[in-house]
Amino acid sequence: MIDRRAFLVSTLALAACQRNAAAQSAPRAVPPLKSLAPFPVGTCAMTGQFDDPQWVDLATTHFSQLTPEWEMKMEYILQDDGRRRWDAPDRIAAFARDHGQRLHATTLIWYAQDHPWFKSLTGDRFAREYDRYIADVAGRYRGQASGWDVVNEPVAEDGNGLRDCLYSRALGRDGYMIRAFEQAKAADPQAVLFLNDYNLENNPTKGATFLRLVERLLKAGAPVGGIGTQSHLDIEIPAGQTAAFIREAARFGLPIHVSELDASLRRDGPLDPRTPKQKRAQQTARVAELAHAFMDLPQAQRYAFTIWGVRDTDSWLRRDARDDGKDSPLLFDASGAPTPMFDALARAFGR
Repeated sequence: MIDRRAFLVSTLALAACQRNAAAQSAPRAVPPLKSLAPFPVGTCAMTGQFDDPQWVDLATTHFSQLTPEWEMKMEYILQDDGRRRWDAPDRIAAFARDHGQRLHATTLIWYAQDHPWFKSLTGDRFAREYDRYIADVAGRYRGQASGWDVVNEPVAEDGNGLRDCLYSRALGRDGYMIRAFEQAKAADPQAVLFLNDYNLENNPTKGATFLRLVERLLKAGAPVGGIGTQSHLDIEIPAGQTAAFIREAARFGLPIHVSELDASLRRDGPLDPRTPKQKRAQQTARVAELAHAFMDLPQAQRYAFTIWGVRDTDSWLRRDARDDGKDSPLLFDASGAPTPMFDALARAFGR
């Protein structure tokens, strides 16, 4: 015979345990990040993520701007025979439009994508096809893209000079950049046109070379409209170094885009004596410094603040062969719960 009282107690206890488990597994409630910031807050996207309900929910709740992660780059659009492929970039543009998000487009010219089509061209034909490619791509999203990364990563890795690439050899060291900005301006006159690079905060030599390049391009009449700093932050750089770069970049009066923020907890090399707590403290301090420096800019110079991925598991850093599955470089973990990095940005934006 069943003890009804005991059964009732056990049933209530089970229900309580289930409620507790659900409470523990449910992500902590936080305000939409975009509601805290007086400027667009962005993330990047790939079309495969549009079929993931959790990604869609987080991306549309917290972010007001979308950047294609790679499906608007030359490696996707330009085919080996010179034809263009538009399916994925069109889908990303449509997703942004349908969800009321601003589209930031990237990238027109990037040294790393020395495409076979361009390698087969010489002389005037090279120049004509270079112009036509920029006109086709920027022109297709005219009126949809708020801005373009026109030239990406032109400064040498160590910061000493500029990269040698297919485009600089054909059109000149600065000439390929000036030409790209001119063609992009003609194709999409209302878009903000960015020069974009990485390690500008991490490496002061590279940051200084980049800013000298901006100055030189402007003096040459190139319609550079904004400065993009990718901000893949090294969390072990000295305090103040990030803010110093943002202040130097601001002197041009141009809009500034934090274009690809992430902050890896990893350190290269076999040994890392830091505790998880120490790594998180370094990460949140450097991210907060960047956010506060961005907040201190004049309103007209705060173009957008973009995080390069939604969940830790979406990050390009977690696709690295060295990844141990533990790095947490973004604002949400695999379950969709906010990380301490989210809290650092929320505090800075909501000040």
